[in-house]
Amino acid sequence: MIKLIKPYISFDEVEDEFKEIFESGWFTKGRYVQAFREKIASYTGAKYAQLTTSATTALTMALKLYDVKCGDEVIVSDFSFPATCNVVEEVGATPIFADVSLDTFNMLPDELEKKITKKTKAVIFVDALGSPEGIDEIKEICKKHNLPLIEDGACAIGSSLDGIKCGNISDVTCFSFHPRKLLTTGEGGAITYNSDEYNEFFDIKLNHGAVVENGKFEFIDYGYNFRLPELQAVMGIKQFEKLDEIVKSRNEIRDEYIKGLEPLGFVPQKVSDRVVYNVQSLVFKVPNGVNRDELIAKLRESGIETTLGTYCLSGTKYYKRKYNNVQKNAQFLEQNTITFPCYDGVDVEYVIDKVKRGI
Repeated sequence: MIKLIKPYISFDEVEDEFKEIFESGWFTKGRYVQAFREKIASYTGAKYAQLTTSATTALTMALKLYDVKCGDEVIVSDFSFPATCNVVEEVGATPIFADVSLDTFNMLPDELEKKITKKTKAVIFVDALGSPEGIDEIKEICKKHNLPLIEDGACAIGSSLDGIKCGNISDVTCFSFHPRKLLTTGEGGAITYNSDEYNEFFDIKLNHGAVVENGKFEFIDYGYNFRLPELQAVMGIKQFEKLDEIVKSRNEIRDEYIKGLEPLGFVPQKVSDRVVYNVQSLVFKVPNGVNRDELIAKLRESGIETTLGTYCLSGTKYYKRKYNNVQKNAQFLEQNTITFPCYDGVDVEYVIDKVKRGI
């Protein structure tokens, strides 16, 4: 089976550090966690980085930073994984779905403008499939309306816009290190930002609400345990050493796919020259008249794993039933996009040949 993605990490790379951690018995809040935080901040250009158990918990903490609660509204990109709006629902606020571009798959500025109300507390922009295309326009709108911009960069580690890395564009950026991501720690996430005030908030909230006073813990607030363990931090550090090479390689593979699939009518996600795209997920719109689900099934029979691009959040059963406000473009993209395998060693010619036979 040609899998959708393979991790860029092996046990051999981490074996020595894992042995050291087991021998020391220091599994959490150790030097590797600190080193990983520093690596993320240094790479993205952000002043600070915090680690979390997932992008979902990172997004939850971002909402708590801005005191988003019942009665508030948060505008979210509608083409994403449901975690993007689940966190809004979890804190008691209302997700307001903003439709996306059929070309870039990212939030449309006009959609954002028309959905801002007095209840709007924050905006969550999703780097669709890893691309921050258009986030600068969204940032300007947020600035005009004095709204915090939370970047759901779950897929975007290694991407940049105009030379600025994702992680240093928005007020707060939330990353994922899930197994389908370029940089994986099994599960895990991170938050990056530049504010000293934000850092004080996260230091306390991510440490059970504790600070150290006179050599002992004082719990001055309530907080959480969303810690990433030392073992997982080691995995992350090792992959950072080759992240830019991974991004370069994935773009070369993307070019191969585009060369073979565009003549068949497949349309790639639009990414301008302003963007360095990490190709987190290699997604195309299928040709007119092609049944995407049937194609996925045929490719699976040929030993090739593919899947849909991602989800129309407003069209999922829960959110459609509750809010009944399905966004047209996002729904079209959910129904008409396909994700192809993309990693070093994937047989692109074989995949394209099977696609030709399947359409």
